[in-house]
Amino acid sequence: MPERDKWLADWLSTRRLGPPLHVQKFPERIYILLQPISWAPEPSQAPLPSVTAPRGFVTDFASVPRLFWTLLPPDGAYTYAAVLHDFLYWEQSISRPAADEVLKFAMQELKVATTTSDAIYTAVRTFGSSAWDDNARLKSQGEKRVLQKFPDDPAVTWEEWKKRTDVWY
Repeated sequence: MPERDKWLADWLSTRRLGPPLHVQKFPERIYILLQPISWAPEPSQAPLPSVTAPRGFVTDFASVPRLFWTLLPPDGAYTYAAVLHDFLYWEQSISRPAADEVLKFAMQELKVATTTSDAIYTAVRTFGSSAWDDNARLKSQGEKRVLQKFPDDPAVTWEEWKKRTDVWY
C-alpha cells in the first residue's frame, strides 16, 4: 500500500462505529433504522461483544424522561449509542450491566462530553432495570421490534403499524 494511503487504512482499522444513523420517523417520537448500525469494542474492552442493530429496528432514541429534555434531549450527540443500547435492552442477549457498558464506551467513541455521558450512564445503571424488565415482558407477550416492511404513509402511527402481523421478521 502506498504510504500516502496508509493513514486511511490506519484510521479505518481503529474505527469502532459503523455507518451513520439513517432513520424513518413515525408521527410519534419513534424511529426505524433504514440501515444497520454497529459498534465494536477495543481490545481492552474485550469481554464486551460487537453489536449490530439491524435495519428495521424500532427505537425511541434516548429514553429520557420529558422533564429532562432541555438538558438531555432524546436526539443528542449520544443518539447512535442510545440506539445500540435500545437494541441490547430489547434483545437481552447480554447482561444489563454489559449493555450499559456498551452504551458508555460507544458514547466515548462518539466523543460525547464526559459530564453528559456520565449522567446518562449513571441514569441507566440506576433506573434502567424497569426498561429492561418491561422489554422482557413485552417480548414474552409477542411484541416485536424489527420491521421487515416499513410504512409508506407518513401519517400511520407506530401504535397502528405495530398491530399489523405482516410487517415483522
